[in-house]
Amino acid sequence: MTSQIYNDYTRAKIGWFFGLHGWQVTVLAVGILPFFWSLGNAAWLAAALFVVIWAVLAVITVTPVLGRSATGWALRVTGFSLGAVLKFSLFTSKGAEGKIEDLAEPDLPGVLQPAQIHDGPPHGAAMARVAVIQNHATRTWAVTATVVHPGIGMMEALARNQTGRGLSEMLEAAERTELVDEVIFMVRSVPEDGAERDQWVERHRNLDGPQLARTVNDGLKQGLGMASVRTEAYCTLVVPESRIAKVAKESGGGVEGRARALYGLMGEMEAQLRGAMGMTTVNWLTSPELALACRTGFAPGDRAAIIDALGERERDPKVNADIPWAMAGPSGADPAFRHYSHDAWNSISSTIKLPAKGAVMGALAPVLTPGEPGERRSFVVVYPIAKQGKAERQSNNAEWAADVGGSLKQKLGVKVRAKQQAETGKVRGLDGKLAQGNALIHPYAIATVTVAKTQRVAEYGRRLDASIRRAGFAPLRLDLAQDTAFIAATVPMGISLTRRGGG
Repeated sequence: MTSQIYNDYTRAKIGWFFGLHGWQVTVLAVGILPFFWSLGNAAWLAAALFVVIWAVLAVITVTPVLGRSATGWALRVTGFSLGAVLKFSLFTSKGAEGKIEDLAEPDLPGVLQPAQIHDGPPHGAAMARVAVIQNHATRTWAVTATVVHPGIGMMEALARNQTGRGLSEMLEAAERTELVDEVIFMVRSVPEDGAERDQWVERHRNLDGPQLARTVNDGLKQGLGMASVRTEAYCTLVVPESRIAKVAKESGGGVEGRARALYGLMGEMEAQLRGAMGMTTVNWLTSPELALACRTGFAPGDRAAIIDALGERERDPKVNADIPWAMAGPSGADPAFRHYSHDAWNSISSTIKLPAKGAVMGALAPVLTPGEPGERRSFVVVYPIAKQGKAERQSNNAEWAADVGGSLKQKLGVKVRAKQQAETGKVRGLDGKLAQGNALIHPYAIATVTVAKTQRVAEYGRRLDASIRRAGFAPLRLDLAQDTAFIAATVPMGISLTRRGGG
């Protein structure tokens, strides 16, 4: 960390054969065998044909297009098209069809369908039952907290550096637990709806008071409401079943045993959040609170009505202001090629590519700032944490690939570019950092914009990409994965893009 600029990152994998990965080399090697067989049998016409086929295969296998190979695009387009034709990707809630049987059973689309929410045992001074998220598909357990941070916009350079070191300390503490697999930070930024202020004004307004005071307050509501932005921040801890199972047995086993193991992690991570990172508030969500966060993630416009219902419940305890899990999702959802449609809203998601020159702390602020009334911006940063043994294997493999690739280029007289030299240097220095106790983490980020269907979502997607470029990064639209990207960036339930399943 130098002058608040972070550039100590490298690619997750470096190809050892002229930048190619092992599977690419294997495909090219097997594909060239028919050519040599034709040469051995003096079949010159067949040899020429096989050379052309191999050249096409090489282009398809090696050439990346928007972050994916042509083969990857073909497979994903085929799968996406089959899902659309067979209507596997379409989602209609049970509530929209009048088929709800259990209000406590989640009815969520896409990658959230295997999720199940459990109420943990009473916890803390308030004896709250924290929501424990079990994902049967990925075999993970997660807990989510709302967090409040004063921000770094007005901080001096030294304070910013301390906050950055605090994040590193937290992630290293998470790695030392040998349980936490991912730490996810999510921020949702939306124009202020004024729901809380309206309730406060209603409680405190004096109808017999001077007319001028009421006029001033109404003017402030109209002016400040259009200019104000409200943010919601969440922190989610994800633990795979393969790591927590043994610890849970010592706490009684079952869901309760896993919840108690997660409670221990919550205490450790909360100390890091409040201490090293300077969070002023850390509140672990109960099931109703998590359902509210889920519902407002899919439908930002519903928040004002929910806040009004919560206010009414303070005056009349009979008012039911909770969101049942059967209604926490959208009534309908439809993933498109370049955006995601849910209820009366459309969303576009893009990931960001870290620049080679490094990233300045606080540079992502423009990405979170809504540009138009009714626009919602969301941003998530996922920190996958590798176990120490796995990290050392990855370091050794990357260093071996860098050494072999460098030797091949030197023998063949191929000039090594400055960018490749910088990546090789970072890879060779990774082993020393792991020896010092640092954690191996490959973070990534997703930004999402959500607008009403009456707006042109493509235009807002372009504005989101422009905000990312203005912040100093390069955007990459997550085509064919808009549904998963939206859920990962706006619904704080431990969903990520890197986990394939199996825990």
